[in-house]
Amino acid sequence: MSIKLVVFDMAGTTVSDENHVSLAFQLAMRNFGYALDLEEINPMMGYKKPVAIRMMLEKLNAGPEKLTDVFIEEIHAVFISNMIRFYQGSPVIALPDVEETFKELRKRGIKIGLNTGFSRDIAELIIERLDWAERIDILVASDDVERGRPYPDMIHKMMSELSVSRSEDIAKIGDTEVDVNEGINAGCKYVIGITTGAFKAEELALYHPTHIIDHMSELIPIITS
Repeated sequence: MSIKLVVFDMAGTTVSDENHVSLAFQLAMRNFGYALDLEEINPMMGYKKPVAIRMMLEKLNAGPEKLTDVFIEEIHAVFISNMIRFYQGSPVIALPDVEETFKELRKRGIKIGLNTGFSRDIAELIIERLDWAERIDILVASDDVERGRPYPDMIHKMMSELSVSRSEDIAKIGDTEVDVNEGINAGCKYVIGITTGAFKAEELALYHPTHIIDHMSELIPIITS
């Protein structure tokens, strides 16, 4: 059975990042008195951002009075503000060959989904700036579902809305550990790690994707072989 849907991550996979997301996260945490190195932050960026904030607070041994939904949402609100300000005022750039890959998938009748650890307000702003609304079939953001990555909820939502009944007809591609684990947990036929973002090939290999690629141009030959 041929692939019917390819699920792409956003920042670091289809959208150039250059640590802007991690810097916005770092600044939000710093506003509340928590100093973090980017090396600590980068591996967390595929997660739903409130989950990443909680994980960081736990790592920093924040007291129980800080591990509350209210406090975490205060930090998350600052992160969202930082990211919206960035994406409104800075160039938003597709990574090489991403748009060409979208065109080729469309020609082959394969649906295109984007999912992300961002909330919908950030994700929709990126789509607007890139003029991608007509190039994709569906966007699912982390706050559209109860559980973000590595749970398969975002992919399951896409399957339901696009009438794709079998996870074996899906390929998932992303640049982080949680992208890989999301694809595995969803039962995707192909789970492809790409080295254009937060993780190097040897780091992605630890999570056992079906493939690791360095460039988006390598995707089509894999899923059509």
